[in-house]
Amino acid sequence: MSSIALDPLLYHCAKAKHRFHHRPRFNMLKPCSFTYCPNKLLCHGRKTFVHYNSYRLPTFKATTTNAPTFQSTDVLFKETFPLKRNEKLEGRISVKLAQGKDHNKWELTVGCNLAGKWILHWGVSLIDDSGSEWDQPPKEMIPPGSITIKDYAIETPLKKSSSSSSGDVVHEVKIDLAPDKTIAAINFVLKDEETGIWYQHKGRDFKVPLLDYCGEDGNIVGAKKGLGLWPGRSGALGQLSNLLVKTETNSKDQGSSSESGDTKEDKKSLEGFYEELPIVKEVAVDNSISVSVKKCPETTKYLLYLESDLPGDVVVHWGACRDDTRKWEIPAAPHPPETTVFKNKALRTLLQPKEGGKGCSGVFTIEEDFGGFLFVLKQNENSWLNYKGDDFYIPLSSSGNLPDQQRKSKLKDSGASKKSGEESEGVSVTAYTDGIIKEIRNLVTDISSQKTKKKKTKEAQENILQEIEKLAAEAYSIFRSSAPTFTEEIIEMPKPVEPPVRISSGTGSGFEILCQGFNWESHKSGRWYMELKEKAAELSSLGFTVLWLPPPTESVSPEGYMPKDLYNLNSRYGNIDELKDVVKTFHDVGIKVLGDAVLNHRCAHFKNQNGIWNIFGGRLNWDDRAVVSDDPHFQGRGNKSSGDNFHAAPNIDHSQDFVRNDIKEWLCWLRKEIGYDGWRLDFVRGFWGGYVKDYLDASEPYFAVGEYWDSLSYTYGEMDHNQDAHRQRIVDWINATNGTAGAFDVTTKGILHSALDRCEYWRLSDEKGKPPGVVGWWPSRAVTFIENHDTGSTQGHWRFPGGKEMQGYAYLLTHPGTPSVFYDHIFSHYKSEIAALISLRKRNKVNCRSVVSIVNFSKKFERKIKEIDYLNFIFLTLSPSSGCFFFLFHIYWIDNNNSNSKGKDLKTEYILFPFSV
Repeated sequence: MSSIALDPLLYHCAKAKHRFHHRPRFNMLKPCSFTYCPNKLLCHGRKTFVHYNSYRLPTFKATTTNAPTFQSTDVLFKETFPLKRNEKLEGRISVKLAQGKDHNKWELTVGCNLAGKWILHWGVSLIDDSGSEWDQPPKEMIPPGSITIKDYAIETPLKKSSSSSSGDVVHEVKIDLAPDKTIAAINFVLKDEETGIWYQHKGRDFKVPLLDYCGEDGNIVGAKKGLGLWPGRSGALGQLSNLLVKTETNSKDQGSSSESGDTKEDKKSLEGFYEELPIVKEVAVDNSISVSVKKCPETTKYLLYLESDLPGDVVVHWGACRDDTRKWEIPAAPHPPETTVFKNKALRTLLQPKEGGKGCSGVFTIEEDFGGFLFVLKQNENSWLNYKGDDFYIPLSSSGNLPDQQRKSKLKDSGASKKSGEESEGVSVTAYTDGIIKEIRNLVTDISSQKTKKKKTKEAQENILQEIEKLAAEAYSIFRSSAPTFTEEIIEMPKPVEPPVRISSGTGSGFEILCQGFNWESHKSGRWYMELKEKAAELSSLGFTVLWLPPPTESVSPEGYMPKDLYNLNSRYGNIDELKDVVKTFHDVGIKVLGDAVLNHRCAHFKNQNGIWNIFGGRLNWDDRAVVSDDPHFQGRGNKSSGDNFHAAPNIDHSQDFVRNDIKEWLCWLRKEIGYDGWRLDFVRGFWGGYVKDYLDASEPYFAVGEYWDSLSYTYGEMDHNQDAHRQRIVDWINATNGTAGAFDVTTKGILHSALDRCEYWRLSDEKGKPPGVVGWWPSRAVTFIENHDTGSTQGHWRFPGGKEMQGYAYLLTHPGTPSVFYDHIFSHYKSEIAALISLRKRNKVNCRSVVSIVNFSKKFERKIKEIDYLNFIFLTLSPSSGCFFFLFHIYWIDNNNSNSKGKDLKTEYILFPFSV
């Protein structure tokens, strides 16, 4: 029989209150609406200072002299809830270059002081191989136990060592370096095999230069300040930054040779260095929180004791509810110490540290007329803990004084008896459901009336939306639990006449669903085409119709976006035969394949007489006339650019006839040789859309989409509601292509960021009541997305709000336009929910030209529905409380007399798809 003494709890809280007086206060909060998600609860809004009033701890006279205890017979509820969270561990990656025991050799040591199964994925850059950043090192450099990755990299496991100066246990690997003038640098990334995460330096590979060879770059390790560039040596190798070599003799004349191999270098001597770089690793941590409930016999109030082993400051965001609807209310004072009111909706209390400093606890009092205690936990500004995606709920009333499993069983039994009673009494189910519908309609009317009020509009609307959602959930529960008592009659309905499918390069069939088949790290396996081939059948079964493959050409950057020889299709993703194989495999399962064509820029093979890299080799051996003249970095002799310059490589002058003819011939060759069905066009801001029309007319793709990405409009850091100027620029580019290509709807992505991250759903309608992105102006040419290899993955240039991904896909997959789904989201815990949304889209034949109506549900809207002979549409609501619910309405007429008379009955089928996101 376990027991908990009551007096020690009160004494502990009183003592903790005195000690907490000297602790820093939790005085920065974000008051705003909050959204519950499976993994966390996000709060958004402007930071405001909140004044914390101290409340006196209530005194409970449980006994006269002896301290009462929580005997098992007195405890109304006691349960321990598991808490799963991610904790960030800060560590360091150390890189050391020093002379070995043999003074003719050097030793590179790479280490990490965080626990894990660490792998060094590394290679070298060779001076003479300017077309590749990575190559395999000489055999004598490879440490024992290493594994060869294709022909360009080595993987070496790090071993435990205590050789660090601080005595900490670190994982490290040592690589012996012999003097070799052909090796310009060592490249590496660190991989944790336990989590599968890659660690880079400033979003790129770590690079340790060994020769004074290259230009400026931001990923150099061990760079020394004040060292200049080696004359005539900046260019296509990757442009490394400051150098680690020291001149022993003056450099000789470099000459004007165009090939890098013709230039001789003076002898250099390496300089040793030691550098530490920060690293942050997320690890899964298990904690728990225990809750005990007792009722004070004298005050008749409930006493709740919360105890957790969570470290640091833990804030309880809490309230009480009166019934199973679990509507949050603020209980009357007294409240625990250091309690503040949050937007008149909930209370926030900082738990007091336990004796010994391990964990925290708190005592709460609730009036007896409340039926439940609701709470979530907050560790810091962006870290919330809840129970399986919902609030923690502690039953207080007699109907809820049962453990979780028993409570579910009791509810089930009561539901069965209720149903039996209703049948015996002849209560109409229709009357009950009509009552729910009436309540929803009244609440929606309340929303409309609240719009005329200036004060508390947002809070009132959020409360009403929560009530609507709860009623919908109740209706869904009835629908799922009740069995039909009638015989189903099959009624054949006349199918509407569907227009013939129109195929165009800007839309495909109009029913396309695009899958981006890679991320920023996909090239590192060296066999991505073959890995993707194994997923072809699965992607087809999920409902995807188009696959976007990464750039196929030889490239200075391993990701493929710095192309060199366009006809060389041996890339880091695989060779040309593997590319043909994966394309054929996807064709066999009914999926079209897009090639990623980088037409804006191209890396040169040779330098001109001025030492500038602007002379090209390979089959398309252009000279500097193919380079635009207004980019000073590459001194082209072509015409001025027709768009924005990309300064990392020579920008191609598409106004030249020989350039356009060569590109058209290359695209047609890819269509015939590889079997590509269309194109994803990279950085189309760099050249006029009219040239794109020329290329698409020649290559005749099934589908084409361009990446026109620039910044949205902001005022003082806040996104403007009106983004017409931004989407107009995208529409102008599409118009320049004469509609032969679509474009990624960057406007919609940006608006969804603010709308979902901050619960600002008013952003989802423009001033004319249409969707606010490109999808609202030219939906058939809008390719909608929430993430790609640039915005997400390991680059994270513009990452979608965490935990809101499924709300984003709910919007994309129920709206017109062509939706694009990111590879990382498909093969994650979102897979089943994405599949359900794709199925929903396909069943209802939503396409790129579907019509969107943003309306308030009212009697007027109901009358409008009855004027339509046939309608099949999706009604989507995004809620700020627990995610989003999807309502699918099949509304159609049943003509009992088989005539055109007005004597028709309206039959409506309601299907509810709940997603806790």
